Amino acid sequence: MPDVGEGLTEAEILKWYVQPGDTVTDGQVVCEVETAKAAVELPIPFDGVVHALLFEEGTTVDVGQVIISVQTGAAEAPAAAAVVEAPVAAAAPASAPAPAEAAEEPAAAARQPVLVGYGVSQASTKRRPRKAVPGAAAAQNGTAAVALPAVPAQPEAAPAAAGLNGSGSGHAVGERPLAKPPVRKLAKDLGIDLASVVPTGEGGVVTREDVHAAAAAAITPQAAPAPAPAVSVPVQPAATAATGLPEARETRIPVKGVRKVTAQAMVGSAFTAPHVTEFITFDVTRTMKLVQELKADPDLAGLRINPLLLIAKAVLVAIRRNPDVNASWDEAAQEIVLKHYVNLGIAAATPRGLIVPNIKDAHTKTLGELSTALSELVGTARDGKTSPADMQNGTITITNVGVFGVDTGTPILNPGESAILAVGAIKLQPWVHKGKVKPRHVTTLALSFDHRLIDGELGSKFLADIAAVLEHPRRLVTWS
Repeated sequence: MPDVGEGLTEAEILKWYVQPGDTVTDGQVVCEVETAKAAVELPIPFDGVVHALLFEEGTTVDVGQVIISVQTGAAEAPAAAAVVEAPVAAAAPASAPAPAEAAEEPAAAARQPVLVGYGVSQASTKRRPRKAVPGAAAAQNGTAAVALPAVPAQPEAAPAAAGLNGSGSGHAVGERPLAKPPVRKLAKDLGIDLASVVPTGEGGVVTREDVHAAAAAAITPQAAPAPAPAVSVPVQPAATAATGLPEARETRIPVKGVRKVTAQAMVGSAFTAPHVTEFITFDVTRTMKLVQELKADPDLAGLRINPLLLIAKAVLVAIRRNPDVNASWDEAAQEIVLKHYVNLGIAAATPRGLIVPNIKDAHTKTLGELSTALSELVGTARDGKTSPADMQNGTITITNVGVFGVDTGTPILNPGESAILAVGAIKLQPWVHKGKVKPRHVTTLALSFDHRLIDGELGSKFLADIAAVLEHPRRLVTWS
């Protein structure tokens, strides 16, 4: 699994575009993966024939793990295997040993080519010796010349895992277990002591699979621990059939991909930034009339004109009048960072979960340009093609809960931003207009902001200005 250059540690394989036996060419897309931020297509960096796909669709794989084996020719088989390196290849117990002369060749100083980017860099330091684990020698000494299995085989150390999370740990007494930071965090979240886990990774490293197996064994100690990561499935107790109850009363869905990163971001935001939410309900009848007029304007023909477009424009006008709202809090430096640009985020519900891509430099765009940018942003998000760069460096966000018929809400800040505006449903309601009760289009806006850098006065003025523009849209011109 290549490093796509966004600081991510894992990705889920969504779809394979090739099968064993297929011929591939340099640059050909072989699979689509979903990171915690977006779906990405991965190309192959050389010509050859697919020998094996090492992980099935739906599997989450750590960056740096081998996912595909490609043979570039009979005479170049060792070189082809070298390109995809070997943490998984070394796991095949029946593989033939590498030629002695190959074992004596010095390792290349440069990074090996992978699917995209530069891949994982060579370690500049060596790990300290580990206590020997049965079968681990084959995993540690496996070379690029071994035959890769059609599916990811388990290391020979797996049988030793029968005592996993129970008796044997595989760690020397007093020695700190080796594991990546994400794996340590996973173990902490699941309440697993890494010292009690038998490592199956190369060089005695505890893997994510080891931790999941430990958690499964802790819950159901009578069952043999699975060698692969435990995939949550509907619980089916053995006693269910005897009691006559339905076989599956619960369904457990693994938290991964966009849902996982959204959960982490929302928890971090909710418990880091002190949220304040204010509400305002007002008449938007004039804005709704302007929407209809703009739809009929020949100069805007072919553009998507809707209330969200004018709301976005109103937010930009209000930021111009209240620039201190467009800021962020730098905890490390203990500074407030004022942004002299507006990257306007639009919360979008997608099949993979909620994402918040943003329109870069939205403050510089005309109404037509803003309409085009909004349409492209929403369309790309729904197709699952939003790039990680499109979701970075946002300054303020709009979430339109009104499309679901909801009147309002208390939105949580997107991390790194100071405010988020929730737009409620626009409905015909009885409203006092010019001294008489008439049916008018009415909506409610909710503004959540970070009270560390936005005081109540500033937040109230900002929200009131947005409402004032939408109540009298001529202010889009007079206040610009």
